Amino acid sequence: MDRETSTGHVTRKAVLRAALAAGMAAPAVLIGVPALARTLDAGTVALPLTPACDDGDDPTPAQTEGPYFKPNSPLRTSLAEPGTPGVRLTVSGYVFGRACRPVAGALLDFWQADTNGAYDNTGFRFRGHQFSGADGSFVLSTIVPGLYPGRTRHLHVKVQAPGRPVLTTQLYFPGEPRNNTDSIFDARLLMSVRDVGGGAKEAAFDFVLDVPQDPGPSPTPTPTATAPGGTWAAGTAYRAGDAVTYAGRGYVCLQAHTAQPGWEPPAVPALWRAA
Repeated sequence: MDRETSTGHVTRKAVLRAALAAGMAAPAVLIGVPALARTLDAGTVALPLTPACDDGDDPTPAQTEGPYFKPNSPLRTSLAEPGTPGVRLTVSGYVFGRACRPVAGALLDFWQADTNGAYDNTGFRFRGHQFSGADGSFVLSTIVPGLYPGRTRHLHVKVQAPGRPVLTTQLYFPGEPRNNTDSIFDARLLMSVRDVGGGAKEAAFDFVLDVPQDPGPSPTPTPTATAPGGTWAAGTAYRAGDAVTYAGRGYVCLQAHTAQPGWEPPAVPALWRAA
């Protein structure tokens, strides 16, 4: 799930996700701002604005349910029991609607193979459902699923916003050799995965459901191109770690982006940290 467009702009959903993860309110300047087009044509002319929460991330693609789904899974956030063999895996993320706003109370029903590639078809091992929090977040504790003939490594999930249709899909692991030979594999469903202490792994994925949302009123852009008494300037491509001053105070960039009016350091704490 890309966090930056090919033009160097951080996607609006990424900023919202960072703000939610930091326990902050979503920056008001971003509410109602259309996502920027991800690519430029040969003449470097910006493409038309994308839909409200596109950001290059269309609603999460659906995939086949497969033969191993079972209804009535238990309510739980951990599929791994004490002593369960396998590499520990924590999957976290958010559920968003079409306007990049969090979806609270969304059902997420996960199921997967064990470390040997086998599904429990008689009981409910490695099966469970949960609901997204008020901020749209979810966390799943499990293990890295094993491989079985014909498939690459994957997790199954059904996601349903309250009163809306069910999205059935699968999540994948980057760098898996079988990704290239699995006919079902879809790179748009790759999780971001990293190694953590003790041989465990952490993964992240944000679901975008085809749920209409009111994006709210669009703000009036600030006409000032250069910060008063500072070095921050709209149109500048900043990288993580870059330092600027704005209105007499210093800030450090937290993630790469191209500055634009309304994204001044005090307005978007997900992009800038006070030095």
